[in-house]
Amino acid sequence: MIRAVCILRSARIALLAVLAGLLLSGCGINNIPTFDESAKAKWSDVQNQYQRRADLIPNLVETVKGYAGQEREVLTEVTEARARASQIKVDASTVTDPARFKEYQDAQNALGGALGRLLVTIERYPDLKSNQNFLALQSQLESTENSIAGARRDYIDSVQTYNTELRTFPGVLWASTVYRSHKPMETFIVAEDVKRPPTVKF
Repeated sequence: MIRAVCILRSARIALLAVLAGLLLSGCGINNIPTFDESAKAKWSDVQNQYQRRADLIPNLVETVKGYAGQEREVLTEVTEARARASQIKVDASTVTDPARFKEYQDAQNALGGALGRLLVTIERYPDLKSNQNFLALQSQLESTENSIAGARRDYIDSVQTYNTELRTFPGVLWASTVYRSHKPMETFIVAEDVKRPPTVKF
């Protein structure tokens, strides 16, 4: 009899544990870490696209230098902006640190602006615009700028979902109890002078 009661009690506890697990999984306890990981993955894609652009710039500068050596000021500006952008070390914690995020964003905006000025300068060199190396770089750069815009858009959408979960019910309950270390993430604010990627016209 006592054994039957113990078995029944154990079965009830197991059933309650299963029901509690199902209830918790259905009420959004996993949303915060899921959205957090998604946003961090999108952030990695943004970084990869910016790195791809930074990798293209030395080849672009060298190609232009051969044709437009007298444009030293613009070439130097692009090279220095790339160096500043590359020196800023970022990781997943950057997205929850407003100061570091702004520093990274400002450096990337400065690089984009310098690159845009270089592309405008190139209009004065028709021979350069027909060079095969330059045409290949121009195509890669245009593709990269589009990829950057897409990666930033995806990151912004992902961060919006994550930040909304932290501030709305029932996510706000989990954020204030189980996931206290999870902070809202920063999103890109586009400066007025770089609202559009550089126009690449040759």
